[in-house]
Amino acid sequence: MAKCSIEEMTEDQAHPYAFHVSGPRNISSPNWRELISSSWKDGNYKRTVIACFIQAVYLLELDRQENKTEENALAPKWWKPFKYKLVETLVDRRDGSIFGALLEWDRSAALADFILMRPSGAPRAVLALRGTLLKSPTIRRDIEDDLRFLAWESLKGSVRFSGALESLKLAVDRYGSCNVCIAGHSLGAGFALQVGKALAKQGVFVETHLFNPPSVSLAMSLRNIGEKAGVVWKRFKSMLPSNGEEAEKTASVGSKVCAELNKWVPHLYVNNSDYICCYYTDPAGTAENQISTNSASGKENTDLAHGNVAAKLFVMSKGKQKFLEAHGLEQWWSDDLELQLALHNSKLINRQLKSLYTFPPSHPPQGKPQ
Repeated sequence: MAKCSIEEMTEDQAHPYAFHVSGPRNISSPNWRELISSSWKDGNYKRTVIACFIQAVYLLELDRQENKTEENALAPKWWKPFKYKLVETLVDRRDGSIFGALLEWDRSAALADFILMRPSGAPRAVLALRGTLLKSPTIRRDIEDDLRFLAWESLKGSVRFSGALESLKLAVDRYGSCNVCIAGHSLGAGFALQVGKALAKQGVFVETHLFNPPSVSLAMSLRNIGEKAGVVWKRFKSMLPSNGEEAEKTASVGSKVCAELNKWVPHLYVNNSDYICCYYTDPAGTAENQISTNSASGKENTDLAHGNVAAKLFVMSKGKQKFLEAHGLEQWWSDDLELQLALHNSKLINRQLKSLYTFPPSHPPQGKPQ
């Protein structure tokens, strides 16, 4: 029995997904110095830690599939070094798989290392959502949601959307919106964007981090055709007589709410070699395109007409890369990471966030999530 335990321990230590094997190299655990200078105020540190939390969700599901115990599980090693603890797992009721996790600042673990209070900038809680896992226990439901996005550019019909939205709402009620953030990778980033947008429509603004979010869908292609028809209809409509007072009132309300929505600025992390998310960097249909380079810098994507910041876009550009490398999560905590700052107005981001600035909001009939 002892021999078996030693063999299992050795195998786990050499596992390719073990934190000490594939995790970030040059990053330190929080200590008492955080009270003087918080690492969480460094954008590189924040991006690295949040990416590690998402990796933990992938490993929670793999640990479940491999029947790992608390003693040999891989996932906890990806949040414990940063003084966080697992408080909730989000389970897809269709197949029992874990697709998300809520992590909370672990005050007890922090006090053990003489960290008397949560560092400035560190979220009280993080809701992390994984992407597609090509494993037999999960592949069916993961691909089902991938196809849902591909066909409709919406994930609202999925049980994962409703589950993530409910969990985030409860976290906001408990900790406050300024102390909570949501993050996801790939398909999980698609869910995180739409869940964050749903709360923003309700006037609740949660920090959002999206790694390799999907940007390709059939709905997008069809909508381009619809937008062209929409331009013709708007021109025709503008010729019709209208109620000036009502139009002025609507414009006033719209301006006020748009100012509020400007408080929600999601962070997008994309790779130019990743064909799933690369369209977020496409400036098609814009009036301005300026590019400069800066290590670990971001691009503020703005609505040029109104000056509103729509999103902060971080672009990885390493030349030609293989798809799995370009779409992988591990790149976002690599030591040699360089992000490109490109100032332009992405048409796709504006389309994704367009419904936030449309009044009155539409409420399509909602069927039972599947």
